[in-house]
Order: sequence, then C-alpha cells, then structure tokens
Amino acid sequence: MATRTERRSPAPHVADSHDLIRVHGARENNLKDVSIEIPKRRLTVFTGVSGSGKSSLVFDTIAAESQRMINETYSAFVQGFMPTLARPDVDVLDGLTTAIIVNQERMGSDPRSTVGTATDANAMLRILFSRLGQPHIGSPQAFSFNVASISGAGAVTIERGGQTMKERRSFSILGGMCPRCEGRGSVTDIDLTQLYDASKSLNEDALMIPGYKPGGWNYRLYSESGFVDPDKPIGRYTKRELNDFLYREPTRMKIAGINMTYEGLIPRVQKSMLSKDKEAMQPHIRAFVERAVTFTTCPDCGGTRLNEMARSSKIAGISIADACAMQISDLAEWVRGLDEPSVAPLVESLRDTLDSFVEIGLGYLSLDRPSGTLSGGEAQRTKMIRHLGSSLTDVTYVFDEPTIGLHPHDIQRMNNLLLQLRDKGNTVLVVEHKPEAIAIADHVVDLGPRAGTEGGEVVFEGTVEGLRKSDTLTGRHLDDRISVKPSVRKAAGALQVRGADAHNLQGVDVDIPLGVLVVVTGVAGSGKSSLIHGSVSGRDGVVAVDQAPIRGSRRSNPATYTGLLEPIRKAFAKANGVKPALFSANSEGACPNCNGAGVIYTDLAMMAGVAVTCEECEGKRFQAEVLKYKLGGRDISEVLAMPVTEAEEFFAAGEARIPAAHAIISRLADVGLGYLTLGQPLTTLSGGERQRLKLATHMGEKGGVYVLDEPTTGLHLADVEHLLGLLDRLVDAGKSVIVIEHHQAVMAHADWIIDLGPGAGHDGGRIVFEGTPADLVAARSTLTGEHLAAYVSTS
Repeated sequence: MATRTERRSPAPHVADSHDLIRVHGARENNLKDVSIEIPKRRLTVFTGVSGSGKSSLVFDTIAAESQRMINETYSAFVQGFMPTLARPDVDVLDGLTTAIIVNQERMGSDPRSTVGTATDANAMLRILFSRLGQPHIGSPQAFSFNVASISGAGAVTIERGGQTMKERRSFSILGGMCPRCEGRGSVTDIDLTQLYDASKSLNEDALMIPGYKPGGWNYRLYSESGFVDPDKPIGRYTKRELNDFLYREPTRMKIAGINMTYEGLIPRVQKSMLSKDKEAMQPHIRAFVERAVTFTTCPDCGGTRLNEMARSSKIAGISIADACAMQISDLAEWVRGLDEPSVAPLVESLRDTLDSFVEIGLGYLSLDRPSGTLSGGEAQRTKMIRHLGSSLTDVTYVFDEPTIGLHPHDIQRMNNLLLQLRDKGNTVLVVEHKPEAIAIADHVVDLGPRAGTEGGEVVFEGTVEGLRKSDTLTGRHLDDRISVKPSVRKAAGALQVRGADAHNLQGVDVDIPLGVLVVVTGVAGSGKSSLIHGSVSGRDGVVAVDQAPIRGSRRSNPATYTGLLEPIRKAFAKANGVKPALFSANSEGACPNCNGAGVIYTDLAMMAGVAVTCEECEGKRFQAEVLKYKLGGRDISEVLAMPVTEAEEFFAAGEARIPAAHAIISRLADVGLGYLTLGQPLTTLSGGERQRLKLATHMGEKGGVYVLDEPTTGLHLADVEHLLGLLDRLVDAGKSVIVIEHHQAVMAHADWIIDLGPGAGHDGGRIVFEGTPADLVAARSTLTGEHLAAYVSTS
C-alpha cells in the first residue's frame, strides 16, 4: 500500500499575490492625492457626504481607467469609432480588472425604447412567436415594432464578367411596425386654436407661436408668401389657401430679395419644436408645446405599436402584444407553462431572464413599458439583469447607490444580489448612503471630512464595526434614528383625488391633507408616483420636483442654471457703465483663445483627448479687459469661484448687495449646497447635488403645494436632518409639502402618511393605510408599518 507522507503546503503562486486594487495620488475633481488599497473579490462600500469625492474615486478614477485601458487593446482603426477617454489624474493605478459600470443614468427616452427592447426579452419573444405563432407570418422582424414593412421593384445595373447588364429585381421586408404611429404607440394631435387666432388676419398678429412675431422672418414667410391674403381672417380661407398655409410642401421663393424655403405651418412647427426633447426646451417653448400638442393612443394598434398581422399570430391564444402588456411576473408563469421541445433552450433562456426581473424586484413592470418612464433606481436594476446570469468572474462591478427607489423591504433583496455577484469571485464596489446597505460590506471606505473643497480625503478605511466606532461624520450618524413626532400639525384643508386609475392604480379615492408634511410611501411599484404625478402634479399651484436629470454642458454651472448670473451681470454692468454681455463667458466677455471654456480640448483621434488650462486667461474664462471691472472689490471670475456660503455674505450687504442674487443663493444654501462654487460645471455634480439644485430653483416658483420625488436620493445620513429642517421651514411658511419617499427618517417626521400596496404591480395600487406615523407604528398592519416600527424602536 502506498503510504501518504505529510508535506508542507507549497508557497502561494505568484499569480495569487495580485489581490488588491492600488490607487496612489488620485487628484480627479476634488480628490486630494488619495492613496488607497481595495481588496479584490470582496464587497467594498464607499460612503461619505454628497460631494465628498466618492464618485470621483470610484467612477472617474478606477472605473474610467479600466475602461480606457480596455479600449486601448483594440486596433487604432476600431478606436477611431469609439469615444475617447482621457486618463484620470492619478499617479499609479495597479491591479485593475475589467470594470462593468451599473449607474443611475436614465435609460434612453427614445419613444421606441421599452423595457423589453432594452433587455434581451423582446428579442427572445419575437423568435418564439416566429417559430410557434399560429398563423405563421414570417421571421422575428415581422413581430418587431421597430421594423417597417417595405416592398419595391425596379431595374438594377450589374457588372459581370466585364459586361454591364440590367436586371429587374424586387424586394420586400415584412416588419411589425404599426404604419399609423410608426411604432410609437401614440399619435400626436396639434390643436390649431393654439397656433393661430382664426378670427384675425396675418397682418393682425394672428399667429400665437413663440418666435412668430409680426415683422420677424418667421412671420414674413407666411404674410409675404403670396399663397394667402395677409389681410383676410384665417377662418375665411378657402380650402386651397388653408392647405397651402398649413401643409404645403417645401417651396423655394424670394422674400424681400432673400432666398427662403416656404413650408406649411404644421410641418415647420413639427420640425423646429416637436422633434426636440421637451426637457431641453426653453420654458416658454415647452409651455407652448404642452398647450398645443396632445398625445393620444394610436387608434389603429391600440397602443401596442404593432400592425394587425403581428397581432394576429398567437401562441395558446396569446399574441406578442398581449405578452408584452402582461406584468412580467405573470408572463414568467405563462412562459413556464410552454412545453415545446423544439424551442426548449430558447424558452429556458427567456424564463431565466423574466425570473431575474422578479428576483430583482421588478416583476411589476411590463415589457412594453417605455424605458424613459423608469425611475433612476428601476433603470439601474434593469441594467443589472444582464449581469445576474453572467458566467464572468474576476470582474469589477461598480454600482451607484443601487438601493435608490427601494422600500426597506426590498433593500434586503438587493443586498442578496450584490453578495451573489461577490460570491462568484467578483470585486463589487458600491457607492452608498443607506445603513442597511453599508452593513453588508466586507470593507468600507469613508471619504470626507466634508464636501467640495473640504472633502476629497479618505477619513476611514476598515470594517463596518470600525466605522461605527470611528469619529467620522458617517460613523457618528450610522446609527441615527429619528423618533416619531409626539404631536403633528393639523391640516388646513384637503386636496381631493377621486377614481385615480393611472397605470396600476385601482380607482383610488384619497384626501391629501394641505398645510402639513405628507409622506406617500409603499413598496417599489405600488403606485406612489402614478398617484401623485398622475393626479396631483398637473394642478394649478402645484410645483413638482421630479427625478428627471438636469441637462447641461460643461459650460453650464449653478449660476447659469438657477438664473443667478443674470442679476450679477447686470450689477457688474451698472457699477462699471458697460454692457452686461461682457460678463458672460458664453458671450462678448469670453476669452477668445478658449472661447470661454477655461480649458483647451485637443482631440487626438483614437488616443485619449487632452484638456489643458488656457494660458491666455489661466482658466478664468474671461478676457483680461473684463477682469479689470470690479464689484465690491471682486472681478467676475472671482465671484464665480466663490462657494455659495461666501457668496451669500458677499451679496447681502455693501456695494455688492443684490437682493435678487442673494435670494437665489440663500435657496442654494437651504438645500445643503453651501460648499458648491457658483461656476462649477454641472457635469461635475453628483446625482444628489443635481436634484437639490433643481429643488432650489423650484423653491423660487409661486405655488402653494410642493411635490418632491425622493428628495433623500444621494443624501448622506448627516444631510437628511438638514433636509427635514428645510421641509419644516416650507410647511411653516404656509406651503403644503407632499413627499414620495422610502426613507424611514422622513416617514417618522411626517404629519400624515399615505401607504400604498400591499404589493407591487397588480398586487398594489390600493391605499393600505392613511394616518399619522404613530398610528402606523402602533398598527404594524403593513410592510411599511413593520419596517418603521423596527426603525423607531431602536431610536
């Protein structure tokens, strides 16, 4: 018999020694020479106040360099077609692995993009119906609402064997697109009464479209075209005149000696205004579009986006339109019941994808839901689905607050998914604020000590228990609990909602108290946003601050976005006797060398682009002559470099006293953005900072009711208390505040809670509790009640 001899275990292989991601000397954005070592194949949570440098370290340094280095492995030819990524400002980055970024960026708002098309679910369904659907109508593209049916025939010229010959060819493509709405599911109708006053003539200022003023070129195009009589009321036009006025094809003509293209009013308005993204429009144009255009469900396809042929083919009595309209949890059950050996691998793959939706807490969605309507949290979880079944290991997954939009009940489910990814041998990096998510970390990195220029340093690194005992801002607030109010404010009236049935709401009747702080809560998908945005937001006097992202280029900053720059420019102009345009970096005062950008961007084709501070203006963005003009002893570039807190004092008194500017700056300080500089590019702001900037802007609007959609998004534990103080000040000033929220601290602080549920999708859409937080805790009758009771019991 062979004898077994005891041997020493061999020395670890050199390949196993690379178990750390090393970062040395990171200076991206506000980072101050950060050096850190992150363990691989572990779950590391990065925390710290909003603006402390978490995203700069995780996304702009580690993930960005990983992506850049992967791009460099492609040939120069391929790189020419890829976006150019600049190398992060860091001395050493070692031990990187392939990074997969799952962020909060909203999914494309293209009207043809749905939950099904954004994942692989629709593609698999189309193949399934092309194989099993009866009657059989064609290939998978016959079931696609993004493919139009086209046919044609004609002569083609072919060179063959040195001879040129003509052949007759015909082709046809069978697609599933509804021809009426072109796969959008809705058709637009223009209200002509909002375009013009039919009782007036063109010479009597009949057009009511922004930018179409008498004397302007847009107006003269119609009044001097010769197609219509400018002195005749539009209501008395003949059929031909009205057609020429509204629908005429583009026609070249001369007006006042200038070559112009005449086009009917409706196609011209559609091209110039309706084709643009509504969020990017100027406010007065957006208001016009909302008045003049109505979106109605397409009468031909009933909103399914598919033509009649695609809807006629069925499997077990269900068409592809029916399948996409089902709640995903129900669709998963239907697919599970399909027993067809010929497509067994396809059915299994589709079932796994749909089960992933349910597992991740999105079973209440349907595949035909437009992707642009998903919240930031839903979009992030939808992106996670493709990674759950992945066979990849030793990958770095980077998540940006994955618990956003999640009820405490759902956070545990998300935690399990993050741990699953880690247990497959991956490195998981999570930027997070919620204590429940921080608790599962193997390693914690706390950045601070404060935000902006006062942040950018690692103030703690270690275990969760170590963080709890540390004296950092996060450590001190990790176990914060807010008690339920002993007494609540009395309502000063009620806002009635009757028969609300948007999305999954089931004829909800509710009276929302006014003059108090109302929190609307419930599990994700229970119908909170549908109730408030569907039945409250559009009313007169209601100011709604939703989660839609702020749009802005690197030239935009808090001063331009909030309208603060306008009174400042006028004050500079008045004090120095010059034009206000000189004090705009996007106008006459801009440095001619960098065009007011402060930096010069050099595109190096397939290599990373380079941004160099402008030597002419030294990054100040203005001409030297402009910087000679002062207000209160400061030039315009020094004012834009001020943090909000300093600017608040500067514009409050003395020569620089500008009440209009001071009011805007006070609102920025109120929402906790005191550390931001007035000229900081919007592209460098975090998600939480952008939402609070939007809130500060809306606070200046006149309205009695404020609707806030998850204002704690991106807020550090220490800042939640600040937000509650702001909400109290709004209510004490006579406003009614309605907050859609999952954070227990906000629930505990409410005067009135409306809880929707009991579940998500068709299992929700009902009011399961109305009353004070104390009553909800006492009753413990709902999921929210259970979690709120557990939260306050430890306070």
